[in-house]
Amino acid sequence: MNTAITSCERDALYKVIYSRRDVRGQFVPDPVPDDVLWRLLEAAHHAPSVGFMQPWDFIVVRDEETRSRVKEKFDIANAEAAAMFSGERGEQYRSFKLEGITEAPLGICVTCDRKRTGDVVVGRTANPEMDLYSTVCAVQNLWLAARAENIGVGWVSIIHHDHVRDVLGIPADVVPVAWLCVGYVSFFHETPELEQAGWLPRLDIRKIVHYEKWEKKEA
Repeated sequence: MNTAITSCERDALYKVIYSRRDVRGQFVPDPVPDDVLWRLLEAAHHAPSVGFMQPWDFIVVRDEETRSRVKEKFDIANAEAAAMFSGERGEQYRSFKLEGITEAPLGICVTCDRKRTGDVVVGRTANPEMDLYSTVCAVQNLWLAARAENIGVGWVSIIHHDHVRDVLGIPADVVPVAWLCVGYVSFFHETPELEQAGWLPRLDIRKIVHYEKWEKKEA
């Protein structure tokens, strides 16, 4: 197997990275074919993991009633979040479309089983949270693979883990890391929606790169 990357393959990868978006409101009802779904899951399953423990599981949810229950849990957390912003900031927050739980044809819950290979894991001894970081790598793999398939993904972070655990029957010792809304979309935004809305700008990379040691940067 030739593992060398051609310039065309390199350019395609960068295109996927730079055009990936957190999708909220552009989902169309077209189903994701099983073969495409499995490619996404296989890509996620090939993420790096500490000690090769592969702590992730993937719960694929197509059932509308289940997704509606998850949407209700989002509404609870979203109301709590909205109350944390005051004035114009609060009004702007309330205007955002922050999920596509019922609009997307399927949801994928990515979990982390922190006991999968036992209490002592190669590479997790000094930093026990490395298994959670590994699971996030699986999320990113899935996200990038989806973009390569012209499929949108939206990570619903405004939801309590215990609420997701309750709806999906996830064991108490397994962490629900991500609820992902997954489906084909009518279009991809050229830039992130929060950037477009003026919520926050993209940081100048020259201000966040350090050499040799931490340097104090001008604001």
